[in-house]
Amino acid sequence: MSNHPAQNGSSAHSEHTEHTEHSGHPGHPTVERHCDVAVIGGSAAGLAAALQLSRQRRGVVVVDDGTPRNAPAAHMHGYLGHEGAAPGELTEAGREEVRAYGGEVLSGRVVGVHPHGDGRFRLDLTGGHTLVARRVLAATGMSDELPAIDGVARGWGRGVIHCPFCHGFEARDQRLVQIVTHPLGLNPAPLFRHLTDRLTLVLHDPAGLDERALEALAASGVTIERAQAGRVLTGPDGEVSGVELGDGRVLEADAVVVGSRFRARADVLAGVGLTPTAHPSGAGDFLAVDPRGETAVPGIYAAGNITDPSLQVLPSAAQGSQVGAKIAFSLAEEDLRAAVRHSGEQADWDHRYAGPDRAWSGNPNGTLVHEAAALSPGRALDVGTGEGADALWLAEHGWKVTATDISGNALARVRAEAGRRGLAVSLVRGDAGDPAPFGTETFDLVSLQYGSFKRTPDQRGLRSLLAAVAPGGTLLVVHHDLTPLSEPVDVAAQTRMYDPSAFVGVDEIAAALTAEPGTWKVEIHETRTRPAGAVSTHHVSDVVLRATRRTG
Repeated sequence: MSNHPAQNGSSAHSEHTEHTEHSGHPGHPTVERHCDVAVIGGSAAGLAAALQLSRQRRGVVVVDDGTPRNAPAAHMHGYLGHEGAAPGELTEAGREEVRAYGGEVLSGRVVGVHPHGDGRFRLDLTGGHTLVARRVLAATGMSDELPAIDGVARGWGRGVIHCPFCHGFEARDQRLVQIVTHPLGLNPAPLFRHLTDRLTLVLHDPAGLDERALEALAASGVTIERAQAGRVLTGPDGEVSGVELGDGRVLEADAVVVGSRFRARADVLAGVGLTPTAHPSGAGDFLAVDPRGETAVPGIYAAGNITDPSLQVLPSAAQGSQVGAKIAFSLAEEDLRAAVRHSGEQADWDHRYAGPDRAWSGNPNGTLVHEAAALSPGRALDVGTGEGADALWLAEHGWKVTATDISGNALARVRAEAGRRGLAVSLVRGDAGDPAPFGTETFDLVSLQYGSFKRTPDQRGLRSLLAAVAPGGTLLVVHHDLTPLSEPVDVAAQTRMYDPSAFVGVDEIAAALTAEPGTWKVEIHETRTRPAGAVSTHHVSDVVLRATRRTG
């Protein structure tokens, strides 16, 4: 219905889409969401941790700004089972796996983390939004500080390489020029020397270099140039062609090796007092953690190469998976001490209905009114009732109504309004993913208005929704047209606070119906102009799905 988020027992996104795309505009306040674990960074480490936690039925929200360290690289090497894959392929597959268990991956940016109280943390996001979490995992990685040599940045990750494990095989037997700008930069030379017999070292900054190591390299056939590098040269095709030295000489090269300095991307943690630690090599810094992946601030964890700059994608993912498991243990132990089974989804939706003001217009959804007016009143199930305007309208028009929601606060509002109007509505608090969330009764009308529930691989929630429709009964699903959400978001200015791919949507419900033509007759599946009467005005189109369960 147009006046509430209408989560159908798990969590729904109506409130997300009401506010997210227009935050900061008059009438569209910013969003505060609550979860068990907030993961900052959605590459290998962050997604691996999120997968572990989502499979433990924790409310997980990943916030990713799309700036991975390996963005310039076309291929990823050394990852067993994914050798040679593009980094983006692994990321996208990981996102889908996390979403399959209800974890959300938001496009956006965290700009600060601060204590919130009761051991929780407040994450400030672009667009003015807020995320409150019991645990925080920083998987933001590190940034490379490249030497100020012309052409290095332009070719970084392509013709300018740094890691013999990431790029060495592809550069085998080629002419390699390695520019050494700090002592740690000398370390890969023995590996590259093994990969090719045409290696030249340019000692751009010889301070602190191990002379015995240089002598050994020279004795093995490596050419040593004690000169500064002026610039990296490229040919007409844009490929690296050589290195011009400060004295004007040119060393021909098929690839150039340059070691960077590294900086932990930990600025967002300054608000909780966390700062990076200098790396023993002197080439950068990292965020210190204990064996569980926890930082010096209890409740804040880190994984990936923010904690160890030497980690490639595979060990970063492995560490993320391990730290995710440790976070799951810490939450379970905390809940055990409190004698509760905490639900991050429930906490999120209870917060949304915790304020004194009504969230939505109080009007029933116009599509429900239009479609239900032609039906004979019977038993109705309003899934994700929110503030109950649809359920109350149905009760006023002769239906025997059961209304469900995950939020006790939402149901309290329905109870109060039903009492004020003298209406009988049965209220059930629960999650669509629960076993038998709607009991054993079936209904003549099952209504899901602007609501959706988190995914699970076994489609438990979807199966329960369909099973609730009695033979001859009607399923009515109304959903916002999410086409506008396919447009990219400028993460520097805005965070998209809802991830539709983590929820079961109307098209997925329609696919389940059409897969069983002997059981279901799909009567309507179309996009319509949204009826008037909603508190919001920026959602102009709805997707409407109506089907009946066959009696035969």
